[in-house]
Amino acid sequence: MSDALDVARDAAREAGALLLRWFGALDPADVEEKSKNDLVSRADRESEALIRRILLGAFPNDRFLGEEGGASEDGDPDAPTWIVDPLDGTANFVRGFPHWAVSIARTAKGPLGELTVGVIWDPVKRDLFAGERGSGAFRNGKRCAPPAKAGLAGASIATGFPFRQQAKIDLYLALFKQVFLRCRSLRRAGSAALDLAYTAGGVFDGFFEFGLSPWDTAAGALLVAEAGGVVSDFDGGGLWRTRGNVLAGSPGVQRELLDVVRRAGAGETAL
Repeated sequence: MSDALDVARDAAREAGALLLRWFGALDPADVEEKSKNDLVSRADRESEALIRRILLGAFPNDRFLGEEGGASEDGDPDAPTWIVDPLDGTANFVRGFPHWAVSIARTAKGPLGELTVGVIWDPVKRDLFAGERGSGAFRNGKRCAPPAKAGLAGASIATGFPFRQQAKIDLYLALFKQVFLRCRSLRRAGSAALDLAYTAGGVFDGFFEFGLSPWDTAAGALLVAEAGGVVSDFDGGGLWRTRGNVLAGSPGVQRELLDVVRRAGAGETAL
């Protein structure tokens, strides 16, 4: 493991310990709605502040992009950048549903540079997913390899509902229907980071969602790629980090998901 991966792993664990102290202990005043159906809590903000201190303390010349605090305003814009979701699954967290995680990724150069490190830590289940560019992805120390499904037949697929983009519900439902009719099971658990981690680990065979932010997907996408999977936007390209529309899975599943997207008319131009 590199120093960056070690530091990311340690930061995720420390943030997880902080979040566990808040889990089930938030008051209504500790939670607010940033925009419609987009919650933030005191726990999110404290977790991000802790992670930022640890990462930039170890790598002071790096930049930071977090869900709650946004991007660093100083330093070299081409410096390696940490992309952090301090609490992915806030809606689950505030309702006491134990499915949420800390997600930390690092790029080689700037916020859109090549992803080099990815860590997702689920402190409730004590599940650690960690990977590094060119070195594979691991779940609790065991190398990840997603099932080599040829397509959606017999596959288990994860998704997320577009609750922040309700105007697109008809388009989403058209896509949902086509995937539903082809796969074995379809799940929505409420954490894109964990959906991608589970796809890397073979729990799911694929994942699709639109309207995501970079911190939702950066670490998980690195894990999927390092496990031998494929991540793309809804046109099969590499703009998922800027447009937020993500297809991921084993190569066969990702190809068929892309075909389904095209048939449903849900490509990038439609979104």
